[in-house]
Amino acid sequence: SVTAGNLSAITFKPRAVNESDLLEFVRKKMTPLRYYLLGTGTWFASYGIQGVIFAWLITLVLRETPSMVGVAQTAMLLPAMLFMLIGGALADRWGGRIVAARAQALAVLPPLILVYVLITDRLSIEIMIGYAAAIGVLNAFVTPARDSLLNTVASGRIQRTVVQVTLLQFTVQMLGFALAGTAAYIGGEWIVLTQALLLAIGAWALYRLPRIPPVAKPRTDVFISSIWHSISEGSRTVMRSPGMRTVAITNVAMGIFFMGSYIVTIPLHIREIYDGTSADLAIVNGLNSLGLVLVIFTLLKRGDIKRQGRALLIAHGLGAIFLGCASAVSQFPLFGLFLFCWGACGGVAMSMSRTVMQELAPEDQRGRVMGFFSFSFMGAGPVGALGLGFLVEQLGSSATIAIAGIAMLAIAILMSVWTPLWKLST
Repeated sequence: SVTAGNLSAITFKPRAVNESDLLEFVRKKMTPLRYYLLGTGTWFASYGIQGVIFAWLITLVLRETPSMVGVAQTAMLLPAMLFMLIGGALADRWGGRIVAARAQALAVLPPLILVYVLITDRLSIEIMIGYAAAIGVLNAFVTPARDSLLNTVASGRIQRTVVQVTLLQFTVQMLGFALAGTAAYIGGEWIVLTQALLLAIGAWALYRLPRIPPVAKPRTDVFISSIWHSISEGSRTVMRSPGMRTVAITNVAMGIFFMGSYIVTIPLHIREIYDGTSADLAIVNGLNSLGLVLVIFTLLKRGDIKRQGRALLIAHGLGAIFLGCASAVSQFPLFGLFLFCWGACGGVAMSMSRTVMQELAPEDQRGRVMGFFSFSFMGAGPVGALGLGFLVEQLGSSATIAIAGIAMLAIAILMSVWTPLWKLST
């Protein structure tokens, strides 16, 4: 027993924590899924920062015309159309882990260059277009490679893991939006520097994923010929599957009308109608993502949806209606409410479309199939960005948003009648 007399004689020697103990603790806590989520989360937090900062710089700081805003956004999306399929083929050939990690590590460089530009006050539309093109190229390699890894960390629960990843994606995007919304007050260079740091952390996390040998059969022919063969094979696989083919078609429509509205028309609408700031851009983006997050959280609680195709089409149709309604209101809070509802529909649509592709993709072609999936959405983005940008110059932002909503509603109705997507279940 311890008494007052001998208490002073007792010494406490805390156990030293050495480096190996710390590494062992990290190994036990950081499962492959958690490394994957960290890599994915940092990418999309960075993406959220970039979405607001890029729109703020070209729309509100440089005060570019609608057509030039469309051109600048196209510079970010066009590489997806050119390189996304190559990125998927390389993921199958070399392994998704190495392609995703290296591309994300390289993605640190453009934000660091932009920090220097902002500090030295050399900002111009030409520099922003160059920045956009660099980020777009790297995104084309990161996205399909990272998506090809999802099955390996999902432990057989594909739809649930897809929903978890989508929930994380838009939760951290909201944090990125909130941080970027302060750019006008604390300086854009600090926000962009944070973006670079997040990308570096994510690249490290992707490197820490287990080494998984590529599932594609090695080919001995010329490299370019081999890549072209891989792309062609993956594209044929998608087009021969009624489920994957119809999802790809809806992705194209979503890229044109929904993405084009999100990255071009809505920032211009906030400038023209509400005389907005970076904070207003962040609020609108945050509300849109909040709708996504709440719906995806509900999906996690509810369990798997059996009729994924039906849920996808209903979500597209309702989202188109909410987007059209947003064009008709003059009060900023009501505009934000409709975009919140639009985002909620997007949460269902994105989760269901990705689930269908993951479930139906052959294992040895998953990188190429997910590359085609991303290509169908991102590749259509330049068409929407350019087309809607020029349409805003001719008709104004309100009419352009309404046209996009009506067009997407018509496509959702046609797809439900003329394709098997309404009855699709994986």
